[in-house]
Amino acid sequence: MLDSGGEKALTLRALTVRLSTGYGAIYHHVADKSDLLATAADEVIAGVMSGAVDDADPRTALRALAVGLFDAIDAHPWVGAEFSRRPWRPALLDFYEGVGRLLDAFGVPEKVRFDAAGTLVNYVLGVAAQNAANARLLTGSGTDRKTFLENAAEQWAQVDPGRYPFVHAATTHLGEHDDREQFLVGVDIFLAGISTLR
Repeated sequence: MLDSGGEKALTLRALTVRLSTGYGAIYHHVADKSDLLATAADEVIAGVMSGAVDDADPRTALRALAVGLFDAIDAHPWVGAEFSRRPWRPALLDFYEGVGRLLDAFGVPEKVRFDAAGTLVNYVLGVAAQNAANARLLTGSGTDRKTFLENAAEQWAQVDPGRYPFVHAATTHLGEHDDREQFLVGVDIFLAGISTLR
């Protein structure tokens, strides 16, 4: 229900109908809709965390953890919004803990580990949530991603190249780039930068 219709589609009444049960059965497990959303987000992220940090190489494990969360939020766009509302939930704490431990194993000094972990977590959540929001916007507008990017590239191509030389030149890449690949480039840039602190 959340994946197909977002948070607004999930009502306790709709859930009772979908599950052919009563309110009592649902309230036995969750306090309210807010608790239900948080629990669902925890479940999605628990899937990301299972085994993601077991890799022997911390760099590979950090990359896998980051792309795992990106893919989970891409598949379940409502998760990113849920994290921004309740950053103290166990799932987000588990993700943060996993990143922190891997940075420690990667040799990042303790004095900069907090900032490094926060930077990576915020990058992952921010890009994943923005990507999910863009996908929702396109779904609601009836425009596919390719058409949207081609239109954006056409608009960028019309800007003054004297004032916006980079933007003007980037039009050739905008229409054909892959969001996930671009996200991974960002993770790799982060990991290359963090290597200098070791």
